[in-house]
Amino acid sequence: MRLPEDVYAAADARLASADARVAAAYPGERPGRQPVHTVYVPASQYRTRLVADWGKQAMRVFVEHADLLDVDDGVYERVRAKLLTEPIEDLRIDFEDGYGRVPDDVEDAAALAAGQTLATTGGTPFVGIRFKSFEAATRRRGIRTLDLFLGALLENGPLPPGFVVTLPKVTAVEQVAVAAEVLAQLESAYGLAAGTLRFEVQIETSQSIVDTDGTLSVPRIVQAASGRCSGLHYGTYDYSAGLGIAAAYQSMDHPAADLAKGLMQVAAAGTGVRLSDGSTNRLPVGEALPSAWAEHLRLVRRSLERGFYQGWDLHPHQLPTRFAATYTFYRSGLATALQRLTAYAEKTAGGVLDEPATAQALAVYLLRGLDCGALDEGELPFGRAELEKYALRLA
Repeated sequence: MRLPEDVYAAADARLASADARVAAAYPGERPGRQPVHTVYVPASQYRTRLVADWGKQAMRVFVEHADLLDVDDGVYERVRAKLLTEPIEDLRIDFEDGYGRVPDDVEDAAALAAGQTLATTGGTPFVGIRFKSFEAATRRRGIRTLDLFLGALLENGPLPPGFVVTLPKVTAVEQVAVAAEVLAQLESAYGLAAGTLRFEVQIETSQSIVDTDGTLSVPRIVQAASGRCSGLHYGTYDYSAGLGIAAAYQSMDHPAADLAKGLMQVAAAGTGVRLSDGSTNRLPVGEALPSAWAEHLRLVRRSLERGFYQGWDLHPHQLPTRFAATYTFYRSGLATALQRLTAYAEKTAGGVLDEPATAQALAVYLLRGLDCGALDEGELPFGRAELEKYALRLA
C-alpha cells in the first residue's frame, strides 16, 4: 500500500455529511406486513358489520363462479379461508371523492359516528380515513373531519394498530409539509406519542409528479412528510383525467400510468415508503362478471410483477380476484424462489448466480407470501427469523 493514512481520513471527512444524508433518507425496506389491498368505503356506508357483509358477498360470488378464476384446489381453499376470516386487510373510510361535498353539520356527524363505530368494531389489520385535500377549497374541512374523527375514536378506545390516514390530491409539496405539522398538533392535542400518526400520499395529480419548475415532486413529497409518509398510492382516474386522457382509455396499465408509477418507484426505493397501485372501476357484477374478473386478475398480476404489492378494491366482488391473483403469484414462484435462496445460502453453484441484493429480494418475496396467507411456514426450509435476516441483508 502506498497511500498514507491522511488520504483515507480525507475521504472519510469529505463524505461524512453525504454518508449521514444517505443513511437518513434511505433506511431501507420497512419491516412488517404490508396489506395486499386497500378497500375504500364512503363514510356514509361505513357500519359495524361492513367487513362481515363484504366477506359474505365475496364468498357468495366466489363459490358460485369460482370456475371462472381457473385456480387450483390449493389456491381455491386459501381464497375461501381468507374470505371467511379476513376479507379486508386494509379499510379506508372515505370522506373525499367517495363521500362528496355535504353540509358541514352532516359531515361533522358522519366523522363522529365513524370514529365511534371504528372504536367498537375494529376487524381489519390496517384501517384509517381519507380526508379532503389540503387545497384551499377543502383544507379546513379536511382538518376538521380528521380532528372530529380522532376525538370520537380515542374517546371510545385506543388508536387501532395499523392506523393510517390518506392525503389526497396533492398539488403542492408544501401541502404535505403542512399535513405533517397538523398531525403533530393532533398528537399533542390527544396525548399521542410523537410520530404515531402517519399518512399515505395519493399520487393523483400531475403536480405530484412534476412541479411547476420542472423538478420531480415525488422525492420532495417523501422528504416534506418528515418521516410520516408511510406510502405512495397511485390514483388511476384523477391522474388520468388530469392529463386529458379520454375516459374510455383511463386504466392502471395506460402508458401515462406506468410513467407515473415508475417515478413513484424510483422515489420511494430504499426510503421505507411503500407503494400501492390504483383501482379499476370495471365492477364484476351481473353480466359483466366474467370480463371484469378477467381484467382484475390480469391487472393485479401485472402490478405484482412490476413491484406494486398493494392496490385498491372498490367492491366486494373484487376480493376473490384480488386474493386469487395474489396467491397464484406467490405460489407459482415458490419453488424457484426457494431453490435460488437455498443455493445462495449454501453457496452452491446453480443456473443463476444471485447477488446479495437478489437474495434480499427473494427473502422479501417469501415473507410477503407468508404475510398475505399465500404460503405457510411449514412449506419453507427457512424460518421467518432467518428470512428476515436475509431481507435486512444481515445474513
